[in-house]
Amino acid sequence: MSNYYRLIIIVIFANFKKFMRYLFLFFICVYSFQNTEAQIYEVGVFLGGSNFIGDVGATNYISPNQVAIGAILKWNRSPRHSFRASFIFSDLEGIDGKSDDQRRIQRGYSFNTSVFEASAGMEFTFWEFDLHTSGIKGTPYLYSGISVANHDNYFFNQIGEYTSENTSSWALGIPMVLGYKSNISNHLVLAAEIGARYTFSDELDGSVPSDASLEEFSFGNTNSNDWYVFSGITLTYTFGRRPCYCNF
Repeated sequence: MSNYYRLIIIVIFANFKKFMRYLFLFFICVYSFQNTEAQIYEVGVFLGGSNFIGDVGATNYISPNQVAIGAILKWNRSPRHSFRASFIFSDLEGIDGKSDDQRRIQRGYSFNTSVFEASAGMEFTFWEFDLHTSGIKGTPYLYSGISVANHDNYFFNQIGEYTSENTSSWALGIPMVLGYKSNISNHLVLAAEIGARYTFSDELDGSVPSDASLEEFSFGNTNSNDWYVFSGITLTYTFGRRPCYCNF
């Protein structure tokens, strides 16, 4: 075979590989677009309560004492999992006098701070939850991801007064939610859930000041970070055409 023909074969083969690569990318884009257009979405509200677990106040794991309200969005990728985002506003309160710990009762500290939380992650159902099939259906579910909560910074001064630092911080956390949901009509889903948030912060209750110059006012277990819990119900409205789950 002459060098000329070898060159032609090499050129054809090189362009064929490039053509197949672009063709593959094209089909991936079309596939992704069709799947994106073929999902079912949920939008709704959260209503419930909050409680705090930290160095001030009671240490009950589920004991709502403040109102929590918010919005929730879901993008159902299959009958078993969905992407989820939420925005919740609440106050967090801790009162030593309501604790079972005698040392806290004698100390007598209390705090109240507002938090605004944004959270995003994945929700998994125990059983298939296909909203496009007829009839009432329900399933337990788990949700986790990442959360950020904005709060004002406080500390307790030398005489035990809850004092503002006139600053605010974002507390990064991990939500761990267990719930049960059921459709109550063709387009409405009602759920009840309990969600603990482990934060990577020890500043929510004022036991550790945000300002390093106030470190002398730190107290409590500085090796244990703060938790808070949202307990409540969600009501979401579903919309979107029937998806082809077989492609997932």
